[in-house]
Amino acid sequence: MSQAAFTLRGRNPDVLSCIANLSNDEVFTPPEFANRMLDTLAEAWAKDNYGANIWTNPDVSFLDPCTKSGVFLREITKRLIDGLEEQMPDLQTRVDHILTRQVFGIGITKITAMLARRSLYCSKNANSEHSITRGFNSKTGNVWFERVEHSWDKSGRCVFCGASKTVLDRGDDKESHAYAFIHTENIQERVAALFGGKMQFDVVIGNPPYQISGGGGGTNDAPIYQFFIEKAMQLEPRYLSMVVPSRWMAGGRGLNEFRASFLADKRLKKMVDFENAKDVFSTVGIGGGACYFLWDAEHSGLCSSVFHRGDLAVGPTERQLDEFDIFVRDPRALEILRKVVPLMDKHFGSLVSGDTPFGLATNFKGFKKRTPRADNEYSIYANEGTKRIKGAVPRDQVIKNVDLIDTWKLFVPVAGSGREREKSGVDLVIGPPIIAEPGSVCTQTYLYAGAFNSQEEADSALSYLRTRFARFLISLRKPAQHVFRGMYQWVPVQEWDREWTDEALFAKYEISTSQQEYITALIRPMA
Repeated sequence: MSQAAFTLRGRNPDVLSCIANLSNDEVFTPPEFANRMLDTLAEAWAKDNYGANIWTNPDVSFLDPCTKSGVFLREITKRLIDGLEEQMPDLQTRVDHILTRQVFGIGITKITAMLARRSLYCSKNANSEHSITRGFNSKTGNVWFERVEHSWDKSGRCVFCGASKTVLDRGDDKESHAYAFIHTENIQERVAALFGGKMQFDVVIGNPPYQISGGGGGTNDAPIYQFFIEKAMQLEPRYLSMVVPSRWMAGGRGLNEFRASFLADKRLKKMVDFENAKDVFSTVGIGGGACYFLWDAEHSGLCSSVFHRGDLAVGPTERQLDEFDIFVRDPRALEILRKVVPLMDKHFGSLVSGDTPFGLATNFKGFKKRTPRADNEYSIYANEGTKRIKGAVPRDQVIKNVDLIDTWKLFVPVAGSGREREKSGVDLVIGPPIIAEPGSVCTQTYLYAGAFNSQEEADSALSYLRTRFARFLISLRKPAQHVFRGMYQWVPVQEWDREWTDEALFAKYEISTSQQEYITALIRPMA
């Protein structure tokens, strides 16, 4: 037993800090970050239970409903082994108790379930001679996995996760990606069936799958982690903690209802947000950052929020999460927004089109590159790779928003500056807009903004979008690279009768010197 206990306590280097992620679903949690989440849990438990130590309680039960490497289960077990030593001096008795009665997991795939058992029991089979516990008769122990299938509706979409049958059928992946925890109407009954009786978990903790191919019936990936959060709440634990992408705070396909409900939930006790996801997952690129939260069933009130930007930690700050329709991550930005929004009569998003403003995709018929337009043609702005080009297109190719064609307008690139801030600390936010003359259209590379009565008005609007002030307000609603109409909602419309400067806007909205310095540090000038 001494060797097994030594293995369980970990060696240097820790193998779980070295393994590579298997896919976009299997993003493994580094051990040091799992322990950070467990520290947050332990602090909350002590505060809510008169200083009690959660790791000395033999009756507390833990569930990881989306276990991959088994890191959460392993680190919990290590802490309990130390914490229960006084109550259960015999090491084998202590380990058997913890692994059979306190620690439970649901694997997301067959291979991750075996990996989790290897991390937790030191054997892929819980009842083998190599296992550190003698408490199981089954191979699975308390880490369950069986293949589950999607439930398709008539349109070929999964009723639980929205996956597309067509997309999944043509993939080479042998896994169904129908995760047991969310593919059920009644999670209480599912968990009882998995573990042999009615279960009431004190703590649910984990790192769920983030996305699924063809989610929502399309061909692109769609978020899936919100379903794990919702199902976990239905289990009615005392505490719930998960690490997920931060994109839900401002965007994400199909996340509007979840965001509104989650931000309004007064049981959210703590939110720890990282602008750069590499501060959490050093080997994985996740646009928009990552966060973890602690949800407490008995908490009702403000949420303690900490925002990490590089080496700087802002907070903790007591926040009303649903003050706005999205979550403003940095409280320093919140103070600026509170000055701007009350003075806004109309937002710039009301001037901006949806995507594909003239119905022209990137590739379409009839385009004549760098050709002056004829009488039966429109000028068209497009991109060839990363290079901007102008050409002509037959008028009969354009059937959408034809009433906007003969106006002065701006064409604003959809593709913003991506992860520029993560790399350099400053952000351009949007690409430089183009002043477009009457008789011109654009491909879906751009959004339309207008209509302006003259070139002078268009020039004024262009000067406005070039200011750091305007682009800072866009950035607050921009969860990742692309910039769509809704992200202009906090940008006030101005009078288009002058050249706008940051100095004039700072004075108009009474932006303090320290707030000006903050904006300047985040947003780089646009040439």
